[in-house]
Amino acid sequence: MPETLPGPLQELLGPTIAFALIRREGRDQVEVFTGETMTVPRLTDIPLRDGAPAGPQVLALVPHRQVAERGFDCVDDGAPLQCLQVSGYATVAVDELLAALPAQPTGGIDGAFDLDDAEYADAVRAVLRDEIGRGEGANFVLHRTFLGTVQGSPLDAALAAFGRLLSHEQGAYWTFCVHIGGRTFVGATPERHVSVADGLVMMNPISGTYRNRADAAELTNATGLSDAAGLSDATGRVAQRDGLLQFLADRKEVEELCMVLDEELKMMATVTDRGGQVLGPYLKEMAHLTHTEYLLVGHAARDVREVLRDTMFAPTVIGSPLQNACRVIARHERRGRGYYGGVLALLGTDDAGRQTLDAPILIRTAVIDHSGELRVPVGATLVRHSTPDGEVAETYTKAAGVLSALGLGVGLGVGLGLGADGSTMDKSAGRTLATDPEVRAVLRRRNDTLARFWLDAREADAPAGAPEIAGRSALVIDNEDTFTGMLAHQLRSLGLTVALRPHHEPGDLGGYDLVVAGPGPGDPTGQTDPKMQRVRHVVAELLQRRQPLLAVCLGHQVLASTLGLRLRRKRTPYQGLQREIDFFGRPERVAFYCTFTAQCGSDLLATRYGAVQLSRDRRSGEVHALRAATFAGVQFHPESVLSEHGVQLIRELVVPLLVPPRFTLEEGAATSSARRP
Repeated sequence: MPETLPGPLQELLGPTIAFALIRREGRDQVEVFTGETMTVPRLTDIPLRDGAPAGPQVLALVPHRQVAERGFDCVDDGAPLQCLQVSGYATVAVDELLAALPAQPTGGIDGAFDLDDAEYADAVRAVLRDEIGRGEGANFVLHRTFLGTVQGSPLDAALAAFGRLLSHEQGAYWTFCVHIGGRTFVGATPERHVSVADGLVMMNPISGTYRNRADAAELTNATGLSDAAGLSDATGRVAQRDGLLQFLADRKEVEELCMVLDEELKMMATVTDRGGQVLGPYLKEMAHLTHTEYLLVGHAARDVREVLRDTMFAPTVIGSPLQNACRVIARHERRGRGYYGGVLALLGTDDAGRQTLDAPILIRTAVIDHSGELRVPVGATLVRHSTPDGEVAETYTKAAGVLSALGLGVGLGVGLGLGADGSTMDKSAGRTLATDPEVRAVLRRRNDTLARFWLDAREADAPAGAPEIAGRSALVIDNEDTFTGMLAHQLRSLGLTVALRPHHEPGDLGGYDLVVAGPGPGDPTGQTDPKMQRVRHVVAELLQRRQPLLAVCLGHQVLASTLGLRLRRKRTPYQGLQREIDFFGRPERVAFYCTFTAQCGSDLLATRYGAVQLSRDRRSGEVHALRAATFAGVQFHPESVLSEHGVQLIRELVVPLLVPPRFTLEEGAATSSARRP
């Protein structure tokens, strides 16, 4: 054991070289894990023993580079997938453990961010311009790392920081100190990535960051009150609430949360039987920050290591669509992420012998190695409304908690909003606002225009939503956007049997009643991009065969271009935007994730494949949807949680393709087929 380990802790841990101290949300005790360590190459190699006694078996530290298991790009920095094989387990009361921990760090910290503010702001501008502006995705997370050196005992510093986080932080999903492989990880992460218990899979998309105001001066600046020293508790609470309400109404913050909600629903569509059900939104209140969050739940009977693999990693630390976001961050960061955005994963079994998983995201975490080298990586989510200065400020805010726990004061502390002594903000700041009636009402209203398909529970034996097409088959082609998984669940709810196929995988199209050309990132006008060539080939083949086709977003753009419509790049990308459109004669709220759009000046188009009816913006000519006898296309995403009646719109478009109506488009451009069933 290290010489600096306090005596009471040494008695608790015993003769071990690796340990973990973890306080999980809602518990008044700290769990203590000890055991031997091992390194494994893949998640499926994490050892789980069948027939072992109920309880935790392995604590795994999963680095970002493991996304390569999914075939995604990353900068490979060699960070190992480390496992603590649990042989000793105990619990201890928080107060008892605090008494055994060092009260203060033994030394100071010198350091700075690896990218200075100007460099990070330039990187933000480049992503907004070159990636979001060119249709490569809806949002991306760029990270920067505070690098420093801990003076004195590294382990003492980590243990002292853990104690301060236990005492002063609040609302964390896990507060932890993990000592393994010559490194110590200490932090208070707000976010569950994925958990499995009793056959129930849960994910927890969190986004939107509000900095809790800590003192009267800040409240004075925010409210215009002149007597800062005379602010009462009631006045301070009103100011806190008003600031929070402004944050909750901020369009950027609302869209940011909805985008990560959509992205994690894609994952739930992959790992659960019927896709995820959306619960919330809620507030996640911490000492320095308040976030907004949803909870996703769904049923599954899969190996928990597969669930972990197929959900690498949270879009809140990478971006969306996930696969292309990995390409983008590798291209712009050009350095490894280590464990930033990876997960701590506790795997085991329950009393019934079923596997369990609890895996928070590794954020708000300091990593200290045996030589005293300190790393605190943080990131900001970039969306179309982002500003470089705003994202720079967000990285400071996110670093505040763990750096102040490590005793960082003068200098960087000014930027973090900490006291001169490095003390944490008043832990009551912003607390309990989740119960405020006005705050609760604002949160509830966020769901008013979201899709009930994802908000309501869905039973396995529910009747087909479109009995006239029940039993027919559909193939959904994934063009590198797993919105297709959500599409598949909606098509199944209508009664179709559905297969999914990656765009690059060869296969016959002729054996399906319906083919869906799905969404994906990229420039649909690109002539040399192999993916775009394949999408064009699929669309042309289906049109030639008169085989029913539904095209979504990228598929729609290629379909529109094949029909002779002009594509243009939008001046302002629509990424995670809910917009009301005229859908063939009636208003509908739908979700857009697009940088390109087709244009047309009329509502009817004559083509070699027959007459095509268009839903379009009368002023700009942007084509929102089109339909004909054997095909239909939508620029928006009906499967998104932001498309209020998305599954009904899919039904309305698909049923006539498989059960042709008795009238033609030329005769019936304004008939009952335009009404929602």
